[in-house]
Formats: sequence, C-alpha cells, structure tokens
Amino acid sequence: MNGRPSIFTCQVSHSSFGRLLCFWDCIARRVVLGTYRELLQGGTISQVRAISNLDLTIWASPSVPRLHDASTTLPLPLRALSFIAAAMLSRMSMRLARPAQAGFAAAKPRAAFGMAVRWNSTAAPVDGSKGRKMPAMPKRSFAPANKVDATLTIRDGPIFHGTAFGANNNISGEAVFTTSLVGYPESMTDPSYRGQILVFTQPLIGNYGVPSNERDEYNLLKYFESPHIQCAGVVVADVAEQYSHWTAVESLGAWCAREGIPAISGVDTRAIVTYLREQGSSLARISVGDEYDADEDESFVDPGQVNLVKRVSTKAPFVVESPNAEFHVALIDCGVKENILRSLVSRGAAVTVFPYNYPIHKVAEHFDGVFISNGPGDPTHCQETIYNLRRLMNESPVPIMGICMGHQLLALAAGARTIKLKYGNRAHNIPSLDLTTGLCHITSQNHGYAVDAETMPSEFKEYFVNLNDGSNEGMIHKTRPIFSLQFHPEAKGGPMDSAFLFDRYLENVKMYKEGAQVYKDNRPSQLLLDILNRERVGVEPTPLVQAVQN
Repeated sequence: MNGRPSIFTCQVSHSSFGRLLCFWDCIARRVVLGTYRELLQGGTISQVRAISNLDLTIWASPSVPRLHDASTTLPLPLRALSFIAAAMLSRMSMRLARPAQAGFAAAKPRAAFGMAVRWNSTAAPVDGSKGRKMPAMPKRSFAPANKVDATLTIRDGPIFHGTAFGANNNISGEAVFTTSLVGYPESMTDPSYRGQILVFTQPLIGNYGVPSNERDEYNLLKYFESPHIQCAGVVVADVAEQYSHWTAVESLGAWCAREGIPAISGVDTRAIVTYLREQGSSLARISVGDEYDADEDESFVDPGQVNLVKRVSTKAPFVVESPNAEFHVALIDCGVKENILRSLVSRGAAVTVFPYNYPIHKVAEHFDGVFISNGPGDPTHCQETIYNLRRLMNESPVPIMGICMGHQLLALAAGARTIKLKYGNRAHNIPSLDLTTGLCHITSQNHGYAVDAETMPSEFKEYFVNLNDGSNEGMIHKTRPIFSLQFHPEAKGGPMDSAFLFDRYLENVKMYKEGAQVYKDNRPSQLLLDILNRERVGVEPTPLVQAVQN
C-alpha cells in the first residue's frame, strides 16, 4: 500500500498473547475504517467531524485519507484496548450522526423542543429522503380473510351476513354511509372517518384498485388523504377482485388486509342504508368467522365518547414548504387532509402545522393567518382548542379560516352550539347555497355534527346553508376577516366548485399582511425549517378499543 503499513499489518512476537492482541487490533481497525468510509460516502462535514473528534488510528487504503494519529507510540496492549473502545464509540456515534438511508430505520438526532430533525427538504432533497412520512411504528399487518364468512351486527338492530375480504380481525364503531360514487381511497384515508364503519352505497367498490403512495412536488401524498386507512371497517355490496387502472398497485382487499382493516362484502347495503337513514347512525360490529353474540353490548365501542381529534392530530409542530412562499400560515391540525395542505402551499402559503391543543394565540403575531382543519368526532371534546380559539379572536386581528371540524370549533369558540345530525352528510354531491351571492355550489361533505345557526352570536352571520336538510354550512364575521365552512372546498374526492374560497382566504391574508406593522416577512426562517419535522409526529393508527381504554 504505497509503502505504508496495512491495517492488517502487526509487528509483534509470535506468542499467543501477541497474536491475540494483533487480532483485536486488526478487527478494531477494520470496523473504524468501515465507519469512516460510510461517512465519507454519504455523511455531511459536520457528521464527519463528529466522528473525527475521536482520537483514532487508521491506516486507510489509497481511496481513504490517513487521519492524524497521536497514539501510534503507545505500547501494543494499550493500542489494542484503545482500538476496541474506539470502535465501540465510533459505531455509537455513527448511529447518531449518519442520515437516514432508504429502507434503513436510522436513529435520528433530537433537536430543541423535542422535535426530530429530518434530513430532507423539498427545496434540496437529500439522498434517501422519502418526503413526509409517518413516524416509525409497528406494522398493522393482518392475515387476509378471503372467502371467510363474516357478519355486520348493528346494535339493537339487524344482523347482515356476508363474506370477509380484508383483515382477519373483529372491530366495532359507528356505522355511517357515504353516497360517493368514486374516491374510496381518499374517503378511507380521510381522518374525519376515524372510528367509523364506512358503508358504501355504490354497488361495486374496488374496480380501479388502490394507487401507490406516490408524492407530489410538495412531498404530499397524491392519492391518499393520510398515510393510513382511517375508518374502522368497510362494508360493500360487491368488491372487485380484479382491478384495472394505470395508477393501481394492489387490490382493495389486499390493502385492507395490510392495514389491518376488516371488510365485508355480499351484504344488502340498500337495507343497511335504509335502516341507518330511518334510525340514525348506530353502533355496529364486524365479526369475521363465528357469528357475534349481539347480547354482549359492552363490546360495542362508541367513538362519540372518545376524543378522536387527539388520536389523529400531530404531537409536535411540522412544516410544509411552498416554493417562493408569499405568506406563512399557522394550521391547527385536528386531522388535516393532505389536499388541504396542498391547496394552501400551491397558492404560495408556507404552512406550519400545530397540534390541536396548541396555544395558538401566543404565537399568532408571527403568522399571516390561522387555519383550522377538519377532523373526526364530537367537537365538544376539544375544550382546549375552543379556549385557545376564543383567546385568538379576542386578542389578535389575524385572518382565520376553518373547515368542517374547524368550522364547528370556531363556532363553539364564538359562543354557538353544535348538534349531532341523525345520520350526517357524507357525499360528493351535496348542494350548498351561498347566502351572500345566491349561488349554489355542489360540495363534498363528511360530517356527523353541525352548528346550530340559531345560536350564532350577533357579530357572525350564516354564510352557506345545506339545500337538502337546511343545516348550517358556514359562517362569516360581519366586520373581520374570519369565516368557516362545514363542507370541503378542497374536495378530493368531489367537485371543485368552491375551491375559490382558499383564494378568498389568502386575499384576506394578503390585506392583513400589507397592513400589519410588525413581522412584515413571515416566511419560515431557515432555522425553523431545520428544527421542525416534515411529517405528523406520533400519529399511530391505534385501534379504537385501545383508545377507549386509555
């Protein structure tokens, strides 16, 4: 090796003790050299320095530079022991310093505020980056239950017999129905369906399969509204075993089995929907295999008794960057859909997402606007959020917009009340009337609660009304840039009739920013982007029964 000693060269006596020390010397050198090679190939300068601070001896190959060594003059026994210790410390440091590699769950260093630093950025992707991903968690893999008998039992109601095609496990939740013709991947991954058994009225489901988890230029999921299936179970009249679509990568049954979601087909969904429409949304249970004993009422889990927002909201702030962002919006995550984030960042607003109970009124002055997302369950469980929003409206002039659960929470903070609908509104074709213009919009909706318009405070007025059942679909402040919507203007799936409401919100943000006297440039600083995550933190798809027990 160019006249230099090799890492395998040991000038010692031929005694047993000498040969043993030589063996450990060589092993230590090889381990440390492998660590340096890994760093030199993929590590940053700061990471290399973190390892280089160790006083090590390495005789490298010609492709790896020799590092300074101050211990070459030590006696051989001490050198061998130092190499063993150095190798152990080197490997420990390497695990903390190296970036995450594709397919390798590397440990990530922790930064201030208890947040994990991600080595990826939408502006300058790092090799191995996977964009916005869920945190590491146990896989929810269950054996598929194809061609196995299954039952759907409605509490105090009928029992429907069919065939299982999803995961081989039993669940309970609130049975609700959707009349959407398409968009089952988006509906099933919508966090607003958390804890619910979703009944599809469309006769055939799964004919275009399930797409991949491909991401767009903002590192947001293109075809899903969250990284996992959110509904507790799926009920269909007929499931397509053979699928056909250019984006599909697996069948609906395989997806449900992989995600641990039981599903049943071959049942009379028309009879189920008729019962739910007349009796209201009811607790139900999907049982795979032996028929479920309906007398065991304690096994029916009521998601209405659980703070589901707490289950789907991020546990720490994260950021979604927008190229050439003009605005910086704070978003309260009650179970935000990917397309809500996309609707904001694609319009030039960088978004910092906060947990549902974050005291947003304390940091509102650092943002150009505040946004409250959709979410599952009863809004009255989120008392911390209601209190924070009330403080926000009383103390800050910042523009505010809410969607779905965000609309209900904003109304509760303003002093209104919410009511539970008999069977809710879940479809992609619900007409909503704009009371300010008289125009009708076809909207996408998914909610079981609504704001009682008669309890709205005098400073607000009704914005939209549902033309099917007359329920409230939005409110707007009479003098301030605050409004909220019960439906989903971002759709996904559904029509885009009301997508202009995001533009209206950002127009309010622009006027507020131009008139503000402080924090003229509220775009995220590089420090903020470095310390914040790029993904929801600590959101695990915990079964609902465990949520009730906790």
